[in-house]
Amino acid sequence: MRNERGHSGTRRFPGRDHSLLQGERRGHGRVRRGDVRAAALILLAEQPMHGYQLMQAMTERTGGAWRPSPGAIYPTIAQLEDEGLVTVASDGGRKLVSLTDAGRAYLDDPEHEVTDPFAAITESDAAAPNLRTAIAEVHSAAKSVAINGTHAQVAAAQSVLAEARRALYLILAEGPSSATEGTGDSS
Repeated sequence: MRNERGHSGTRRFPGRDHSLLQGERRGHGRVRRGDVRAAALILLAEQPMHGYQLMQAMTERTGGAWRPSPGAIYPTIAQLEDEGLVTVASDGGRKLVSLTDAGRAYLDDPEHEVTDPFAAITESDAAAPNLRTAIAEVHSAAKSVAINGTHAQVAAAQSVLAEARRALYLILAEGPSSATEGTGDSS
């Protein structure tokens, strides 16, 4: 959603790898639309799926390293349908996407060079830390303290969060390896 100045609200900083926060492939920025297209075709060759199932299958196939959004999946499905590579049929109020014979031929034709985007995501990418999950967990814990805690507990939580913020900025200032040294945390 864009604000009145036309900005999305998400600040990007040049030269920074935002993939660990955004759940994108590390070092590659946003996944290319061609990757979403290829992944959808490959998965639909295995079995028909709903759009949500496609998103889940892509996430599972990559061990959570790639989490496509509805804004990437549904326009891709519409494009594939326009090209006659898939059909979309109503299935209990949901839309079931199936690969057509033309879609199978497209996948089998070496001229189209459909590369497997799942192969590009290595085990190290899947095992890379994801800050989004950690942030959500901290947010949930802080919210519980704010709702259920005493005045003293809320004040203590505020102090812990302020210290965590300072520690995060120190990681950037000192570099990742020096910030964990001396904390007793070897992970």
